[in-house]
Parts: sequence; structure tokens; C-alpha cells
Amino acid sequence: MRREMHLKLVSTCTVIVLFCSAYAEAGTWTTFDKPGASFTRIFDIDGSNLVGMYSDTSGDHGFLYNGTNWTTIDKPGTSWMHIYGIDGSNLVGSYGDASGDHGFLYNTTSQSWTTTLKVGTSDTYLVGIDSSNLVGCYGNSSNGHGFIYDTITQSLTIHDKPEASNTDIYGIDGSSLVGRYHDDSGWHGFLYDGTTWTTLDVPVLGVIDTRINKIDGSNLVGIYINASGNHGFLYNTISQSWTLLDYPGASGTEIWGIDGTTLVGRYWDASGGHGVIYTIPEPTTLLLLGLGAVIVRRKRS
Repeated sequence: MRREMHLKLVSTCTVIVLFCSAYAEAGTWTTFDKPGASFTRIFDIDGSNLVGMYSDTSGDHGFLYNGTNWTTIDKPGTSWMHIYGIDGSNLVGSYGDASGDHGFLYNTTSQSWTTTLKVGTSDTYLVGIDSSNLVGCYGNSSNGHGFIYDTITQSLTIHDKPEASNTDIYGIDGSSLVGRYHDDSGWHGFLYDGTTWTTLDVPVLGVIDTRINKIDGSNLVGIYINASGNHGFLYNTISQSWTLLDYPGASGTEIWGIDGTTLVGRYWDASGGHGVIYTIPEPTTLLLLGLGAVIVRRKRS
């Protein structure tokens, strides 16, 4: 699934990486682990609220951190629990039980499981939320489908990229959807604005997978994978610039969520997996995004 790149992009990628290195060093990384957990992963952020999963001796659990307190959120009867998205008092994610994997919507005010979603007999995952619209995917690794579920009309609409064998939708902001798709050349990131599918692959040689996890206005965040492992990124649709993000000294970094100038995700090192918060320095952001605008061009499909 290795992406083939034109040789003329080599010098361009070198310049981009230099920009990104300056950007990453200027930002602030903060490790954020749930006390007592062996592993923490932060999937999304909304204001001072963080959601994700942590592991301990009893398994994987969902959590909400409100800036002061950690709250474990596990649906009774589940074998594992991940919370992937947050919008106000509504959380979305997935859990497993004896019948497979299901998506869910949980309201923290009423403390109620307002929606449990499973499409047919397929494993189903809810990953993103914007108001009454929930997004995710169902199926298997060779034949998956992206969808939007409207909680008001209780209707599910499939959104598959044309000619793709697999489409995963991970994030939503208004009418814009982000995620990844698979075709004969491998895995690619995408932005879908309701009309046009735009392929967005991190412009680094050897990338085999680009995954766009969340969108906030003109900023997209996600993960790319190459021979050296997993890495995070930030992409701005206005300047069409990429920022590569690696926690210093980590063996892998993933960026899962964004709210304004704050990014969240995880990294891992010799001591295990850790939740992480990355704060963008706004003046540097503006400078580097402006420089990047003349370098990278999107390709539409």
C-alpha cells in the first residue's frame, strides 16, 4: 500500500519538514495520563472537557475529564469501551459485547445511553459528532462504509467515496466530513464538503496511510504512517499546509482531536502509552501556515 510520489516532490517535502520542525518545537506538549492507568489515550476535546479511553487490570474503559475530575463511563455488560467524540454534553464512541461492536451516544446531563447503533450484523463504530449528526463506519476491513446518523430523524445515510473499497468517516464539522478511504493504491485521507471528495495524503515519501481524525473549521488533524511508525499532523485547508507533529523522544505519536489551538492524542515510549495535549502557538501558526500556502497543493478526485 505504499504511496508513489514524484521525485520532484523530494525538495518540497524537505522544506515542509523544516517548517514543521520549527512549528513543533515552538508548541507546548503536555503529558496527561489518568492516575492509576497503565495506558491513556485522548480522542477528543471540547473546551476544558477531554474524552478517551484508559486501560487498567480490568480492561479498557471510557472516560470524561472536565478540567478537574476524571469520570469513568462504562456501559453495563460491555467488554471494552472507547469514547471518540464530544459535543457539549453528548459523547459518542464504541463498545464491545457478546454480539459484536456497537456505536453509542451518551448524554452526561441525563446520564443516559440515548442511542445504541449497530447496522445489521456488522461491527459499527461512532467516532464523531456535531449537534444531532453522528458519523462513523461499519463493516469489516475489506468492505467498510462511512455514514452519518441523524438523531432527530433517526436516519442513517451512507457516504462512500466513489470507487473506494472501504470508507471510514471519523469527523464532522457542519457539512464537512473527514476520514480515510482505501483503493488499489492504499489508504488515503479525505475531506468531503458535501459535493467534492478531496484526497489529502501527507506529502512525505514512504507514507502508506493517512488518516484524518477530526476537523475544526479550516484545521484538520490526524495520523500518518510510514516505515518509522505513527506520526501526528495538522493540515490547514486555507493555506494548504502540513505540520508534522511528533512528541519529543517518543517512538510513536497520534493526533486525534482538535478544539481551537489545542490538539489531543497519545504517544508511546519505553514506559507505555500516554495521553497528550499539544498547544499551538498562534503567532507561529500564522507565519508557518502562510509560508506553507505556496508549497503544497491539494489534489481533487
